Amino acid sequence: MSQPVKIDFVSDVVCPWCAIGLQALLRAIDRVGDGLQVELRFQPFELNTDMPAAGEGIAEHLGRKYDMDAGQLRRNGEAIRQRAAALGFAMDLEKRDRIYNTFDAHRLLHWAGTLGADAQRALKLALLRAYHGAGRDVSDAQVLAAVAGEAGLDAQRAARVLAAGVYADTVRAQERFYREQGIGAVPSVIFNERHLVQGGQPPELFERALRQLSGIAAA
Repeated sequence: MSQPVKIDFVSDVVCPWCAIGLQALLRAIDRVGDGLQVELRFQPFELNTDMPAAGEGIAEHLGRKYDMDAGQLRRNGEAIRQRAAALGFAMDLEKRDRIYNTFDAHRLLHWAGTLGADAQRALKLALLRAYHGAGRDVSDAQVLAAVAGEAGLDAQRAARVLAAGVYADTVRAQERFYREQGIGAVPSVIFNERHLVQGGQPPELFERALRQLSGIAAA
């Protein structure tokens, strides 16, 4: 009998390495197979808590944040795109030209989590595709509700959640908790509330961790 594994995936919707890390983790889960019992929950982290509602041009933002010129940004972006593509995740760097405030996206993800782990996972993947693949404004309530509908959730309920401002205090508290635990970069993947793996790691690393924690040996 395998041991259940709890995974807290701390991340932000606009973080490309979070999309890569999640794809790698999901591939690792598939590789371990049906005997693996996983509880996967998505926890909020805002890379830019002071980002205005209108967002900011991504080249300007990243250039200032990392002191990179246009050529460096293009090369870095292309390397990330290729890494994502190798894991089956399509990024469109031309469409993803702005970075947005993600607080409402995290509120919606928390709501999805109250519906169950499958609902939250479906919404998380849909939001990552919407932003990184199509450049959609994930700070806009109409866009967020539409993405929820595309993920199989009730779009009208999602719109009401966003309009009511619910879960704001809960999301803030979760963000504060993880920062107080020393989380300052994402993705941060926490296994069984004890073991931390950070960054867009390859599937092989996640697979080893899952096998060690679950007791499922490689075939």
